[in-house]
Parts: sequence; structure tokens; C-alpha cells
Amino acid sequence: MADVDALAEDDEIEPPHVLVVDDDTRIRSLIQRYLIGNGYRVTTAADAGEARDQLKGLTFDLIVLDIMMPGESGLGLTESLRKTLDVPILLLTARGEPADRIAGLEKGADDYLAKPFEPKELLLRIQTIIRRTRPEERSGREIKMGPCAYNLHRKELTRDGRPIHLTTAETTLLDLFAHNPGRVFSRTELCENTGAGLERTVDVQMTRLRRKIEEDPRAPLYLQTVRGKGYMLVPE
Repeated sequence: MADVDALAEDDEIEPPHVLVVDDDTRIRSLIQRYLIGNGYRVTTAADAGEARDQLKGLTFDLIVLDIMMPGESGLGLTESLRKTLDVPILLLTARGEPADRIAGLEKGADDYLAKPFEPKELLLRIQTIIRRTRPEERSGREIKMGPCAYNLHRKELTRDGRPIHLTTAETTLLDLFAHNPGRVFSRTELCENTGAGLERTVDVQMTRLRRKIEEDPRAPLYLQTVRGKGYMLVPE
């Protein structure tokens, strides 16, 4: 845990979330176990398609991406993601030639590590990239919703800079949405992730949050209802 603790000023900072994409199940599992053992949150994908699915619903601080995969290669995925995402990408490959490293960097990768590699070196490279690209976490990244802002570091909601009181249940719910903007959560998923218990309880908490955030709670701009699916946060 010491490596991640060194990243943060205090323990309240959310542990970095890493997406590991590799078609080799053994390597994927080894990286996942090693990073989890060092305090990171880790999600895995076996190919580019699965990685795209994960990126639709989750937010990541870094992607560890294998170049040589069946179907769309890591280089192709890197080039495609760079058109819409700024998430750092560390490429893994059996190729170690300078030309291959240059190709990866030209596609938009932040770093390059040739296989085989020592897990400790991978960890140090990840730590270095996140230190460089995640400075906003030290002061607290904010999600903007009109005159309201939610600070992910302090778990505080403000309106025009003035704090707005949230109950523990409301904070848990808003925090989940704030870490996954644009993702639709069903009532069942919200019950499971927040411990709300009953779907009706989720509806009540959403109504209360809208009253604190929305200009017109009956026509919400930010905490939206997706008919037949659930709720999602659409920040500015």
C-alpha cells in the first residue's frame, strides 16, 4: 500500500483505477493481483472490444494495454481512444525495438514497456504516470452541475461556493454518480452499490438530491431519469 499512499497527501484520495487490457489470461491476472496488492483498483479486459465496453461505464486513471492482440491491436485502440479520451496509456509488447516504441508514442501512448518485465518496474512506471497526470486529486476534482459543484476528494456539495448539507445516504449516491458521469445505473444497481435496500428508497434519495441541485427538480438537467433503465448524472 505504500506506493499508492506516497501518491496522495492523505488517505481520503480515491485509489487510482487501472484498466488492464491483455489477451493473455495469465499475464492479465498476474498484473491485476499485483496492482491490487499495492492498493490500486483494477478492471480487466481481454481485447479491444471488451476494453471499449468497460470505458463506456467506468472512469480510469490509466490504461495498461497490450499491443499484440487478436482483432484490433493495442496501437489501433490507442489511436482511436486518443480522439476522445485523455486517459494515460502504458503499452505492453514483446517488441522492444526503438521503431516500435516510437510507433506507440506517435499513436498517443504515454509510456512503453517491453515484455518480459518485472512487476515492480511496471508499478513504478504506473506510479510515475499517475503522479504526473492526476495532480487535480490533491486539491480535489470537482463535478460541475450549474451553480453546484461536487468535490470528489472532500465529498462535499456546494452551490455558488456555499456548502449544501447532504445526508450520508445522499453523499453515497451522489459520489457513485460523480465517479461515473454519463453511466446509467438501474435502481437495482443503485441499491446494491449504496446499500439503499429498497428501490423506492433510491427514488426518494434522488428526489431529495434533485431538490438540492436542480433549478427545476421536475425537469432535471443533471440527475436525469433514463426511461425504462434508471438514472444517470450528466455534468457540465
